[in-house]
Amino acid sequence: MLERQSCMLSRPLLSSCEQESNWVFLTYHLVDPPCKRSMEDEEGTIGRPSKRPNSPPSDPSDAEDVSDSNSLIHTIGWDISINCLIRCSRSDYGVLASLNSAFRSLIRSGELYRLRRLAGMVEHWVYFSCNVLEWQAFDPHRQRWMHLPRMPSNDCFMFSDKESLAVGTELLVFGKEVTSHIILKYSILTNSWTPGIEMRTPRCLFGSASLGECAILAGGCDAHGAILSSAELYNSESQTWVTLPSMNKPRKMCSGVFMDGKFYVIGGMASNTESLNCGEEFSLETNTWRVIENMFPRRAGATGAPPLVAVVNNELYSADYAEKEVRKYDKRNNLWITLGRLPERPDSMNGWGLAFRACGDRLIVIGGPRVVGGGIIELNSWIPKDGPPEWTTIASKPSGNFVYNCAVMGC
Repeated sequence: MLERQSCMLSRPLLSSCEQESNWVFLTYHLVDPPCKRSMEDEEGTIGRPSKRPNSPPSDPSDAEDVSDSNSLIHTIGWDISINCLIRCSRSDYGVLASLNSAFRSLIRSGELYRLRRLAGMVEHWVYFSCNVLEWQAFDPHRQRWMHLPRMPSNDCFMFSDKESLAVGTELLVFGKEVTSHIILKYSILTNSWTPGIEMRTPRCLFGSASLGECAILAGGCDAHGAILSSAELYNSESQTWVTLPSMNKPRKMCSGVFMDGKFYVIGGMASNTESLNCGEEFSLETNTWRVIENMFPRRAGATGAPPLVAVVNNELYSADYAEKEVRKYDKRNNLWITLGRLPERPDSMNGWGLAFRACGDRLIVIGGPRVVGGGIIELNSWIPKDGPPEWTTIASKPSGNFVYNCAVMGC
């Protein structure tokens, strides 16, 4: 969702965009037929520049050339141009990048996304995988599906568990080889997969969450199966990992969320047989962990999925896949309150194959019914408010109905 009001583009700019509807750099592949208006074309996905686009020149004789190729919206100036662009939907950036080299350089640099984040302009897209090595994205703002390029073939992503995380303008997918770990990174700026930066302590089966350009990963298992208490912070802008203080308890198959500016690790396993019902809170201000006993008392043992949890407006929700119920966490009393039912059609195997995520101001449940032959995937949405959940199916399509991985990117 675009969380601030978009500006209206002038008719001359719209006309220019419509003439460029076949722009060569629009590399996203739409599943649905193209929209009639090219301003609703896919997001641009091009490489990173070496420098910021030029401002208008001081020599008046060069003004016409710069207006054509290097300026933004020349008649209103650089600052107002930027102020307008950050209010446009990110779905329009591909077409905007076709206008001239300045637009192109600005968008492919990632600078607009940084400025959007600073201004509080955040638009959430859902990325998920229902088939091995294949990812697709859904734009709730424009109600459109998109295919990502196929992941590079690697056995560790085909025959073992993998985790995913969206941070900044990147989608990270983590896999485990026989004695090592691997990270692949998808960038919306280049629409391509590349090797990711290796963690200081490579791991799998960890809990994680992102906040803006930063993400925290905690717990999990190392390449030899040892359960970890260590944690790391990843900065997608600087492409660096920083070691954080270790948690009080080692755990794997846990979940992570950000809430009230703090990072929480919830549930998990202390061993192959011992479930944890406690959580831990990490303060970025004090750089310390605090144990919260009985924060997540429900767990289906070693065979169950990690806790299905999500945060909307600094409120924590969970999906109880066994009872098919939605619960809300009472932070003051450390209790879970049952709100109502999950959508009826999506099914799971002890929580596996079902995605429960926050997407802006709403909760999203992604999954499908068990059917023989073929399949369908559904996206169900509910904006939390007083009263029981009222789920709305916002999208569906023929697909595998088991969700292997899911992440929501807000930028």
